[in-house]
Amino acid sequence: MPPRARRLAAAFAAMIAACATAVSGFTGSAAASPYYVPGSVTSIQLTRNSADMKRIAEYWNPARLQKAQDNTPATPEVKPTEGNSSTASATPTGGGTATTASGGKNTTTTTTTAPAKTGLQTVRPSLPTKRAPGTGTFPITVGKVFFRIGNADYWCSASSVASAGRNLVATAGHCAYDPKQGKAAEYWIFIPGYDKGATPYGIYVGHSINLHDRFPGWGDYDYDYAFVSVHNGFHWKPGKTAGTYEMESVGSLEDNVGGQGLTTRRGVGLLTFAFGYPASANVDGTRPYNGQELKRCDDRTTKRPAPTRLVEYGLAIRCTFTAGASGGPWLVDYDFKNALGYLNGVNSFTWDVNTDKKYDLLSSPYFVASTYTVYQWASTRRAP
Repeated sequence: MPPRARRLAAAFAAMIAACATAVSGFTGSAAASPYYVPGSVTSIQLTRNSADMKRIAEYWNPARLQKAQDNTPATPEVKPTEGNSSTASATPTGGGTATTASGGKNTTTTTTTAPAKTGLQTVRPSLPTKRAPGTGTFPITVGKVFFRIGNADYWCSASSVASAGRNLVATAGHCAYDPKQGKAAEYWIFIPGYDKGATPYGIYVGHSINLHDRFPGWGDYDYDYAFVSVHNGFHWKPGKTAGTYEMESVGSLEDNVGGQGLTTRRGVGLLTFAFGYPASANVDGTRPYNGQELKRCDDRTTKRPAPTRLVEYGLAIRCTFTAGASGGPWLVDYDFKNALGYLNGVNSFTWDVNTDKKYDLLSSPYFVASTYTVYQWASTRRAP
């Protein structure tokens, strides 16, 4: 049996075992319910009405957001070796576990082949309508996502992406769903332009999480991406009574910050700009980042597989990001004037390739036609 077939068979057996004990529904959230869409898409609804949206917004009150700034991003368990080197260490750059069970009903059995470089799908970036776009190396589309896992709060990085509904966020799959536990994130919010706790363009509550079936069904990190539709944003403003706060609407995400474009099947060797909020320590315990400020790496992409995570066609760039950067965008054809480009990946793993106990490589899933299928479906998921 070929190595990938053996890995998939093992993953399938583990999935069946998990199904035997999986619990249907969302723990602690009556509003959320998973459902499965033909065409290799898993869509999980987080809110059904404005009351659900308000409940999640109130959970992330100013005091909780202030406290969450100091949280360490969750890091899923990984094996100590990955890729082409027997000693290289790969660690997911953020994310964590979550709170709903899929039961594995969405699993497909098709095999993955190396993506073609033709038949590109492209979505053009969009400018904000309410203010000037970002400039230079720091796009205002990029921010942090916060979500609830069990009894603790965690965060990742993410970016607004252009869509018909003007309400879409792209991030890593493991920043919205934990395939090991078969659970999705609760209380998911996005804060674009996050900087040292500031929320300059509003807070956006997640409406639906949309993933490729292979990620929740198999834990296949070739599909470690998610597109999350969000409600219109709000600011917290002081209430009429001292020490209280009220929600003030700020409108749609894309109107406020614009959206990055999207492109697929672009191959390797592309100059790529990666953004995120790295925070955790290196393997040796040193901590070069604090997670409070947006950071950037740029390099040309190379191919980088990760067999123990079922990654056969991952992309990599040289970068010293640590955990916390997960979900941040990989942008190609970047326009420094407007700080906009085309989403061609998301931060997924960091690697210690030199085995000096410091991360020096960053990888992303390769965006293919099925990525565009997930994006298209997510674009239809508009919050009430």
